[in-house]
Amino acid sequence: MSNTPRTASTSRKAGWLSHPVLSVLLAASWLALSHSLEPVHLLSAVLIGLIVPRLIYPVLAPADHIDWIAAIRLTGVVLQDIVVSNITVARLVLGPMSRLQPAWLPVPLASDHPRVNALFATIITTTPGTVSCVIDEQRRLILVHALNCDDAAGMIQDMKTRYEAPLMRVFRQTPTERSQP
Repeated sequence: MSNTPRTASTSRKAGWLSHPVLSVLLAASWLALSHSLEPVHLLSAVLIGLIVPRLIYPVLAPADHIDWIAAIRLTGVVLQDIVVSNITVARLVLGPMSRLQPAWLPVPLASDHPRVNALFATIITTTPGTVSCVIDEQRRLILVHALNCDDAAGMIQDMKTRYEAPLMRVFRQTPTERSQP
């Protein structure tokens, strides 16, 4: 994905559903914020979902082609991990604090795709017990704080296997060569 500005020769025409995922997320967010499924709120959600992406279209990157089967599988893995991690973290914080082994983990990135990397960091943060603190695009890594880590290499590999590899399948990306050792 290029970060070069669009010119008249490379511009594309805005459609009403050029970014369908963004439209659905905006509409769902509106309904969640309004706490109502009244017709006026449903209509507002549809209008927001259609109009906002069209208004900000010039600053949006082209929508990615997504492998929806891989996305659904990844969603299931993340939801399961959130539940299991919540139970694990509850046991840890309710137990003796001396059992905790916090650690900073440098997680190398296999992709230079900004959405893959941002979603990877988001999933890490959403899963209790870990927080992604920095996405260092130059060094191609995410700095992650783990509440409890007895095997740093294993935890890093687990994050990459469970989240990054499926995210790369979702966005149809292949690993990029590391430019730095």
